[in-house]
Amino acid sequence: MGKLIIFSAPSGAGKTTIVRHLLMKFPNLEFSVSATTRPSRGDEVNGKDYYFIGKEEFLHRIARREFVEFEEVYSGTFYGTLRSEIERIWDKGKHVIFDIDVEGGLHLKKVYGDQALAIFVNPPSLEILIQRLTSRGTDSEEKLKERIEKADKELQYADRFDLILDNHELSTACKEAEHLVQRFLNQEK
Repeated sequence: MGKLIIFSAPSGAGKTTIVRHLLMKFPNLEFSVSATTRPSRGDEVNGKDYYFIGKEEFLHRIARREFVEFEEVYSGTFYGTLRSEIERIWDKGKHVIFDIDVEGGLHLKKVYGDQALAIFVNPPSLEILIQRLTSRGTDSEEKLKERIEKADKELQYADRFDLILDNHELSTACKEAEHLVQRFLNQEK
């Protein structure tokens, strides 16, 4: 059976960049595509960036227990991990890597235990995180405020993860992530 590698952090901490780096380095990893009720942004592709599902359908899938984890991350917007997505990747003989919010990451770790490695990507500071989010220019003022409040809360969860990866300098964080993943994948279960 495959393993799960979970990267969680507040929005803007660098987890997506680190996960993309690891996917290039480890051909035996495959990205878990999350489902969401939010509309696609820019050039996002259904089935590649997210599975874009209507809210009503999402709620039906919750009722049918098709999600390993899900939550209403922002008011009226749901995100979740479909059980079928993990099984699809394992059926290919690969390990699953996640780029997921903090509460979702902790829930996956709780469900999969020692089969999962949960890593919290720690940004240099909340101030730098705010600068990164602001410079993206992708969110309205209201959405930006919501992300910052959520990030402040999520930073308090870091010590609940297996490991904390400091992302003060991206290339260093990527190298450290490579070592952590390699060590975990080489462990016998």
